[in-house]
Amino acid sequence: MGAGLSMVNGAVNSFVMAAALEMPRGIRINAICPGLVEESVDKYGPYFPGHIPIPVSKAVYGYIKSVEGRINGQVVKIY
Repeated sequence: MGAGLSMVNGAVNSFVMAAALEMPRGIRINAICPGLVEESVDKYGPYFPGHIPIPVSKAVYGYIKSVEGRINGQVVKIY
C-alpha cells in the first residue's frame, strides 16, 4: 500500500502545482497534507510508521490557510 499511496500523493501534489498555473485569474488551488490524524490512528496507523499523529483541530488551520490566505499552487503540510 505504501508505493500506491506515495504515487497518488505525488500525483495530487503535481496536479495542484501545474493546475495553479492554468487557473483563470482569481481562482486558486492548493492541497492540504495533514499526515496522520489522531482520530484515524486505529485504522491507518500501521500504514504510517514513525508519523506523529496530529489532532484534527490542528489540521483545520491548514484548510483555513488555504482558503483565507493568498497562497496558490501550494501543498500545505501540517505536522
